[in-house]
Amino acid sequence: MPVKSPDITLSSVADTTRHVVQEFLTARMAGDVERLVALFADDVDWLLAENPAAPWIRPRSTGAECAAQFTELAEHTVAEDARASVDTFLVDGTDAVLMGHLSGTVRATGKSFEGPFALRLTVEEGRITRHHLYENSASIADACTTS
Repeated sequence: MPVKSPDITLSSVADTTRHVVQEFLTARMAGDVERLVALFADDVDWLLAENPAAPWIRPRSTGAECAAQFTELAEHTVAEDARASVDTFLVDGTDAVLMGHLSGTVRATGKSFEGPFALRLTVEEGRITRHHLYENSASIADACTTS
């Protein structure tokens, strides 16, 4: 019975995706906006439900705008209270899905938010072309309001 050799190209694509996502996480944790800009494609399919109460949550479409989200988040939240854990990291070809839990405190109100998240990233030609984040937007909105 002939044994089929593994698809080297597919493995290489998944390896590239995993590497770029790991670079993204490293740059994100370090607050390295220049590296984030380089990791995002020029045009990005960005999805994060708009949340008028949270100024850092808004539509974006360019690599620079996407990278700026991390700076804006840092401006509006207390760095010492920020937590994120990744429980699951799945890669299938050009797509990666991370699932975990995040929490933080909004600087203006002193109120905390927390909840699960799922992040879908797509990597094409070594750059992130899709960033879809699903999070507990109700908890974030509550933490941003003063009432």
